[in-house]
Amino acid sequence: MTSPSREYVDTRLSNGLRVVLVPERSVPAVCVAVAYDIGTRSEPRHWAGFAHLFEHLMFQGSANVDKLAHARLIEETGGSFNASTRADSTVYHQTLPKGGLERALFLEADRMRGPRITEENLRNQVDVVSEEIRVNVLNVPYGGFPRGHLRPVLFDSFANAHDGYGSFADLRGATVTDADEFFRRYYGPANAVLVVSGDLDVGHTLRLVERHFADIAYREAPRRQDFAEPDLPDARHREHHDPLAPLPAFACGWRVPDPSTDFEDFLAFVVLADLLGDGEQSRLARRLVHADRSAVRVGAAVNLVDDPFVVRNPTALRVCAYLPEDSRAGPVLDVVDEECARIADGCLERDELFRVQTRMTARIARNLDDLLAGAVWTAKFAQQRDRPDFGRALPGLVAAVRPEQVIAAAATLTRNRRATVEIVAGSPT
Repeated sequence: MTSPSREYVDTRLSNGLRVVLVPERSVPAVCVAVAYDIGTRSEPRHWAGFAHLFEHLMFQGSANVDKLAHARLIEETGGSFNASTRADSTVYHQTLPKGGLERALFLEADRMRGPRITEENLRNQVDVVSEEIRVNVLNVPYGGFPRGHLRPVLFDSFANAHDGYGSFADLRGATVTDADEFFRRYYGPANAVLVVSGDLDVGHTLRLVERHFADIAYREAPRRQDFAEPDLPDARHREHHDPLAPLPAFACGWRVPDPSTDFEDFLAFVVLADLLGDGEQSRLARRLVHADRSAVRVGAAVNLVDDPFVVRNPTALRVCAYLPEDSRAGPVLDVVDEECARIADGCLERDELFRVQTRMTARIARNLDDLLAGAVWTAKFAQQRDRPDFGRALPGLVAAVRPEQVIAAAATLTRNRRATVEIVAGSPT
């Protein structure tokens, strides 16, 4: 399967803003996405939770836009909008009819120039994020599982181990001065990528981008940190008692090669994860759910959140399973070890790898064909790989993964390198 052929226009403004245009005239719409190179992994310890907090603050008005007007102006144009914070980036995006292009560019430029960081807006959004923590983590079964539970077992450093939400104390201690400094450090144009994709004229769009973004003052981008950690010296296993969980569960993970410098080896783990736990016909689903009935649901993936192709080092291959009532993780983990060992011994079924690769390339093609997903990928690939068009290469790279690479990857998934967190349903006795 080949990826769509597209023109990519990649340029940079004098203030450092990288601009990537992707003309795609098959649909009368445009997507404007801005990716800032700040995620939960980059936020300093004394600003824990700020990357996510700013995802909210950036919608609270800007120099020429009233509070909440950004949403209204996009929706009035017939468009939609959202934002997301991940380990390595925060992305803001809107998809709208092509006639709304300039409006979207104006709105993104205005908040890049400066959001309205007031005491009222800060306190209000701290309350919003605090409530999100209550709703999504503290007051629901398995809250934050698996990433929030597995990270501190799999990693040691604050950057890699913390959950990204921040604590109530961290958030409530935030000041307007802190927020202003965070914005100045991480939200400058030189630390961002602007992607415009869809039904656009390149020359006209570049003129609009210059009109709205070129006068934003240059600020030096922060030096990108190296978050690498040594591999686990031995196996780790922790228990977490969840009084709200109806069933026991576990998540386990192994470190994988650096996706930036060792992509070929890294990609073998991505394929292996799909082979192990993607879908009802995967190895672990057939064995654990349908044959042994020792799991209610099981899945495997590379990366603790988001898709595997837009993450920096370090990351992991993880297996996550929900178990029948009163079960423990040990016997199921033994089966996971057995299946990994079988693959490491070369026991691949006929056409098994081909089926996985075909399914993966189909998913990649759907992402590339989707206006929003493709724009977000383009922005993240520009930041993480300096290759905004990297998505076009992915189908061929996935198809080129050889059986011996998957076998070698499986051989590293040993219990002495494994970090496991076990969810015990109910309160500790």
